[in-house]
Amino acid sequence: MEKITHFIGGRRVDTNSDRYADVFNPALGVAVARVALGTADEVNDAVTGAVAAFPAWSNTPPLTRARVLFKFLNLIQQHADDFAAILTREHGKTFSDAQGEVARGIEVVEYAVGIPQMLKGEYTDQIARGIDAWSMRQPLGVVAGITPFNFPAMVPMWMFPIALACGNCFILKPSERDPSASLLIAELLQQAGLPDGVFSVIQGDKVTVDALLDHPKVKAISFVGSTPIAEYIYARGSAKGKRVQALGGAKNHMVVMPDADMQVAVDALIGAAYGSAGERCMAISVAVAVGDAGDKLVAALAERTRNLKINDGMEKDAEMGPVVTAAAKARIEGLIGKGVEEGATLVVDGRGFKVPGRENGFFVGGTLFDHVTPEMSIYKEEIFGPVLCVVRAPDVATAVELINDHEYGNGVAVFTRDGGVAREFVRQIEVGMVGVNVPLPVPMAFSSFGGWKRSLFGDHHVYGPEGVRFYTRAKAVMQRWPNTASAGAEFAFPQMK
Repeated sequence: MEKITHFIGGRRVDTNSDRYADVFNPALGVAVARVALGTADEVNDAVTGAVAAFPAWSNTPPLTRARVLFKFLNLIQQHADDFAAILTREHGKTFSDAQGEVARGIEVVEYAVGIPQMLKGEYTDQIARGIDAWSMRQPLGVVAGITPFNFPAMVPMWMFPIALACGNCFILKPSERDPSASLLIAELLQQAGLPDGVFSVIQGDKVTVDALLDHPKVKAISFVGSTPIAEYIYARGSAKGKRVQALGGAKNHMVVMPDADMQVAVDALIGAAYGSAGERCMAISVAVAVGDAGDKLVAALAERTRNLKINDGMEKDAEMGPVVTAAAKARIEGLIGKGVEEGATLVVDGRGFKVPGRENGFFVGGTLFDHVTPEMSIYKEEIFGPVLCVVRAPDVATAVELINDHEYGNGVAVFTRDGGVAREFVRQIEVGMVGVNVPLPVPMAFSSFGGWKRSLFGDHHVYGPEGVRFYTRAKAVMQRWPNTASAGAEFAFPQMK
């Protein structure tokens, strides 16, 4: 069985640990590899190498750093289908969905190659007599990214291209559930000419995470994952004096107004709820049917949900694959059962779903609930599976209040033909990313991604302009070149004269 280890100092490094975790092919339900679970000593090795590499890399001109990333961009474009095959094998998402993930990650690399423009400071001549001032942004040092299983290529690319472009050294701790993409990233960066030590990969679990959080030479941590872990990472990292951005969970709603094009809304919901088996932080897991839209919406959703094309993900017609692990399958099916117990109407039941020839795979069929209320577990909790809940609301004001009352504020959408309704919805909703007739409002690479409330801990959203600010610190400079003798000490607070 393949053994997946670390990448330190420009090469794959065997682990000193005797701790390993199985990596599964979710469609087959069998382990296909073993991944090393790193130690604090191995984290220290990666940090030590990064500290040594930082002076030269940070002093490399931004244009030269951008050229390395441009070569990496070309390489990752050439290997895009290799990445997609890895993602399908270890995560379970369909091949076309995996291709889309890689494409969205590539967009951030494309943004990062423009770093010379983004690092330009501001200059002011003659702010006072004989004094000029300017600002600059400089890298932090060694930074780390802790990334989730659901996007093992895209989410790392939300982080390291900008961090590297800004002059930092980066350590990636990928999910132990689907770790292989991280090593291909490391090897392509090396082929692109990135100096040894500037980018490292440490596989692992909580032991590795804690070692990164506690290491005094790691200056910043970026995390994407569940809210409880995000809270933990933010609290522990901040207590150690680190800069932390921690993106947590979600419960994304899509409001369907009575005047919406029902076919368009149903198409949007089916893709947004069941794409990647619902294992997306931007997945729509709650449809809010306003007024008399409910019955027509549920009837159309039920037919489409029953007819989802579910297989191992490599078939051309695949719409949905398995969930990532047996434990995830058990949790999702348990929550479906709890929804029934709490009184929701189970319209389509995905429990016990089997794919012929893949009977041991971790498959859950598309599931649809109606008449869900805010008190129910399936409404409150992030299920992270192919489960769509329909909530009925008498009017848009009630729908807005319902969404604003939820603890998460990651993404939301409204489908309507009424521009006035849409405008007021956008203004009043307390959610970080909003779509109007767009079900998954994921910002492009030149914007920034992040939610509100318990969906984000920290001051910065990820990638885009806020990513540049996160991975740099500002410095203000005032300069004077006296051409006369000193006029003596001044004890008053400086002011323009």
